[in-house]
Amino acid sequence: MAMASAAIDLLLGKIVSFLDDQLSLLGGVHDELEEIKRELIVMKAFLEDAERKGVLSEVEKTWVANVRDVSVDVEDFIDEFTYHINKQRSWSPFTRTFRKSLRFPKNLWERHRIATKLQKIIKIIKAIPERSLRYGVKRIEGVSYSHYDPDRLRILRESSLFLQDDEVVGIIDAKEKLVTMLLSSQAQRTVISVVGMGGSGKTTLVAKTFNGQTVKQHFDCCAWITVSQTYTVEDLLRVIMKELLRAVKEQIPVDLSDMSYSHLVEMLASYLKEKRYLIVLDDVWDINLWRKISAALPDGPHGSRVMLTTRKEDIASFPFGLGSYVHHVQPLNKSEAWHLFSMKAFFSCPNSCCPTELEHIARDLVDKCEGLPLGIVALGALMSTKSVLSEWMKVYSSLNWELCNNPRLEVVKSILLLSFNDLPYRLKHCFLYCCVFPEDYVIQCRRLIRLWIAEGFVEQVRGAKTEEIAESYMAELTCRCMLQVVEREPSGRAETFRMHDLLRELCISISEAETFCTIYNDQEPAKESKARRVSMQANSRALRNPKDISKVRTFFMFAAFSLNYLPSGFQLLRILDLEDVPIVELPDDIVNCFNLMYLNLRSTKVKELPKDIGKLSNLEMLNISNSKIRLLPVGILKLQKLHHLLMLHFNDQKLCSFDCLDGCTQAPPGICKLKRLQVLDTVKVEGELIEQLQSMTQLTRLGLANVREADEKDLCKALENMKLIEQLNVMTTDEDEVLRMDALAEGPPMLNTLFLTGKLERIPLWFHSLHNLSYLALLWSRVTHDFLPCIQELPNLTRLWLINAYTGDELVFRSGFRKLTELILLNFSQLSVIIIEKGVMPALKTLDIWECMQLKQIPRGIEHLTNLKQLTLLGVPNELIECIRGEGSMDNSKVKQIPNIGYCYKTRFGWSHGRTR
Repeated sequence: MAMASAAIDLLLGKIVSFLDDQLSLLGGVHDELEEIKRELIVMKAFLEDAERKGVLSEVEKTWVANVRDVSVDVEDFIDEFTYHINKQRSWSPFTRTFRKSLRFPKNLWERHRIATKLQKIIKIIKAIPERSLRYGVKRIEGVSYSHYDPDRLRILRESSLFLQDDEVVGIIDAKEKLVTMLLSSQAQRTVISVVGMGGSGKTTLVAKTFNGQTVKQHFDCCAWITVSQTYTVEDLLRVIMKELLRAVKEQIPVDLSDMSYSHLVEMLASYLKEKRYLIVLDDVWDINLWRKISAALPDGPHGSRVMLTTRKEDIASFPFGLGSYVHHVQPLNKSEAWHLFSMKAFFSCPNSCCPTELEHIARDLVDKCEGLPLGIVALGALMSTKSVLSEWMKVYSSLNWELCNNPRLEVVKSILLLSFNDLPYRLKHCFLYCCVFPEDYVIQCRRLIRLWIAEGFVEQVRGAKTEEIAESYMAELTCRCMLQVVEREPSGRAETFRMHDLLRELCISISEAETFCTIYNDQEPAKESKARRVSMQANSRALRNPKDISKVRTFFMFAAFSLNYLPSGFQLLRILDLEDVPIVELPDDIVNCFNLMYLNLRSTKVKELPKDIGKLSNLEMLNISNSKIRLLPVGILKLQKLHHLLMLHFNDQKLCSFDCLDGCTQAPPGICKLKRLQVLDTVKVEGELIEQLQSMTQLTRLGLANVREADEKDLCKALENMKLIEQLNVMTTDEDEVLRMDALAEGPPMLNTLFLTGKLERIPLWFHSLHNLSYLALLWSRVTHDFLPCIQELPNLTRLWLINAYTGDELVFRSGFRKLTELILLNFSQLSVIIIEKGVMPALKTLDIWECMQLKQIPRGIEHLTNLKQLTLLGVPNELIECIRGEGSMDNSKVKQIPNIGYCYKTRFGWSHGRTR
């Protein structure tokens, strides 16, 4: 239901855009489209009303399905009409004139056909509510037909209070930490937040802590309250009061149910004022809850504690006051997960031992749960009824079906669905989109954000960049524990992430039900689908024998086979993502996909783009990074809607070498004609390219390779004009070419990322003006003087990469670098001493020192870096490593505050890797 409402909302936006863009061409069908838009607005209001009440009868479900189908028909019309117009625009002027005169009667017939089709759609739309009235869908009644049963889930949560110790696995250490916090000497009220994804064992952990005899004896009074998504603050206050009074067998006030909010707060605060209390708020979804009840929980000097469980990071990290503590629930490790599963699945076997013939498939099933206790327990209970290997194999191969249809897994589905149903509708689309990636796939945030934008999922907000809005969506999904962050940038922003397997299975099942996406893999045969999106994750058989692909608008491929053609039904394709697919050439008919907006060829083996690529007049994003394409065809200049052109060919295996690029791509003369281009990264400087850049004032990201010393004047003039530039990467022709940028008076005001590769005689004077710079990389600069004073006062610098940037033997960090969190020092051939004065780099978390073979001692003053979490030493002398290895080593005491230290050094037997902790 929510997905149908969201789909209509996106379609309405598409209709508005379509009406604006094609007004002169629509002729007599403009009014029909306006009428469709009005009908869809009414339908959307009905669906939103139903969504708020969380109800749908079978008749209403049919109504929603009809609405979804008709919205697909409208979208088909828009895409077909757009394709027809774009096809005509691709003709040459002579061809267009000739065909126009030759086919005039056919064009009249085509307009008549379009108008007739629209009239048919309108008739269908109007028939839906008329049919609904005949069968009683007049308004939404208050009877629930959904899977969500709040009472059942509340009982499930509170049953955790009565679990026996032998039923709980893997919480001993976490429980001890929480008990320590509860019993600490902190006199002020302390809030302890326990956060994790649904089913991770938050409630169980807190329940075992809450029920401990030591805890109960420490506090004067205790109360456990299950909050959940639907609550009224008055009822919660009444429940707290009742729990406290019942525990000491005191009389509950007769008029408690009639008391107002202010009266309840006053009474509860008075009761708790002189007591040391413990209140547990289980399953908190809204931070406003704390704002409403905190006044009833006195912040006195008695050592009171409040514990809460939540799925949301923003709630857990809320500034509750002095001494607040956040505990992130960790998944069970493999041993704990196997033990818990065995207790449930093999309880009838001696010592709960798994039969040998089932162990392999059983362990694979446990791995699917990724340490999620709820999933392990439910799956174990289900598999306890299966004794034959074929039955186990069937469950494994159809887990998403089992998750949605097997009553024994209903509790897992319900718990996970709570998180999904709580999402705003735009985030529902964004979350479902993640299932197009294969299991355990590490997803790049930047790639996904570009895809969301291309799909139209990201809201347009006045005064804000679309990318920033998309980043906020990403942050909210990770904050809600629905996506697992794999890597973070030093700023804390997610860089890569993945989906939990069980959430992905649920995501796939919802996606199939909503015809959102179809996934082809080796586990299931190809089947007919009306889905708009196809993700090919196995072999090419399904593509060679497509069932019905006429409605496909988005196509992903992840399987390792070559693609030499596209089925004819793909002509309406808008998004084509072939990243990492080993294709050598693009299908010839790709240039006939006139609606194509997004083309990703990153890390393919494609050597050239089609000469007629100019026919793709709607193309907005083209990524050929790390492909074999080294020359752009002249037709690229016809792509007037193109705003992203990504061409960086970076070889991370050559990080220590100047030649870290596997060549660079040359653009044709006249690249400045692309007036909407915002990202140009990275292009080979040839001919008059830099002069042409002077008119490209709209660029926000620019990468240049093959820059020469003589280009200084034109380059600086171009940069002076680029007031919007945020990311800049400049690389010289070779390591001996001097990079001159002194003619620039002031740095670009919006610049936040700067990579300079090439010999620098001095640090440009305009560096001092880079107030927004957060990421600086100086590569092969080989500066001969002390350059750190030139950059140490940059107010927002958080990442600093220095690769062969300095030829001296001593590097002294005297002051500044207040916000620096990451420092990489690589390939300093003469460096023998690093000195870090006290107070410098107070926020530093990561320090990497690579290929510094003259550095035989750890940086002096490293003990001052109290926030340092990671120290990595690669390619350094053995003496340096021996200074910090082992408790008795010479400098071990200076690095004892660093939790993670990794190293790699050379021995007579080869390279030795290790960690000191």
